[in-house]
Amino acid sequence: MTETILALLIFLFPLAYSPGPGNMLFAANGALFGFRATLPASAGYHLATWLMTLGIGLGLTGLFETWPLLFAILKTTGAAYVLWLAIKLWRARATNTVHSARPVTFRDGAMLLLLNPKAYVIITLIFSQFLSSTETHVLGAVLLITTVFTLNNLLAFSTWTLIGDRLAGAFRQERYAAWLNRGFATVLAGVAMWMLMA
Repeated sequence: MTETILALLIFLFPLAYSPGPGNMLFAANGALFGFRATLPASAGYHLATWLMTLGIGLGLTGLFETWPLLFAILKTTGAAYVLWLAIKLWRARATNTVHSARPVTFRDGAMLLLLNPKAYVIITLIFSQFLSSTETHVLGAVLLITTVFTLNNLLAFSTWTLIGDRLAGAFRQERYAAWLNRGFATVLAGVAMWMLMA
């Protein structure tokens, strides 16, 4: 059991901490609004992560095999959603940004996970690697993998949010606010393009 958890964490480390759509969105919001303001979105994202991971672990992956068009629609919709968030961030006023934009919400966090095709691929990959076909306690193993995956993501997102929050300390002056907004918006737009091509 301990060896499985350790192997899973090692496997997840580069996936969880790489600059994907979730990490970049939370870093941007940490920079704009501070760590505490991102907590509702984080709760939405990670509740959706736990439920979706559990569902995939219990057999929802068959949907994508039966209807590959569903995955293509999800991929395009997810990229469009991230691009929309990037545009909102780009257009936020340089002055008084906190009043001209708003932190992502619980719903935004949940939608980000549900519309992120990378998440489905990673979750499916995790179960293909760490859930044995001869497992006698399937529900217990799925719950363990689901919980470890979700908590690892929570730690990664919190780290990126704190990085954004600390980075913003150097950009609190009015003249730098637009640079920060547009820098994060550009990264998010790049992530949206990557989601389409991946």
